[in-house]
Amino acid sequence: MGELSKLPNIGKSVEEQLSQVGITSLEELKAVGAKNAWLKIQEIDESACIHRLMALEGAIHGVKKTMLPDEVKADLKKFYQEHKL
Repeated sequence: MGELSKLPNIGKSVEEQLSQVGITSLEELKAVGAKNAWLKIQEIDESACIHRLMALEGAIHGVKKTMLPDEVKADLKKFYQEHKL
């Protein structure tokens, strides 16, 4: 396992998906952003869910997804509804 799986919310499978879409470090994840990273993952895994999106955002901020502020969660839910397949 690499650097990303050491982040909150990121397990081996999500780390592998991030690697498949060209994101291999926290710096790259931050640069791309959780929403764009999730869209890239959705291209290779149509089952990408709201929990994965929130997990990515939490990882960027170094917190468990449940600890994200309510306004961030609401924004992510809106984004998910607009972009889910």
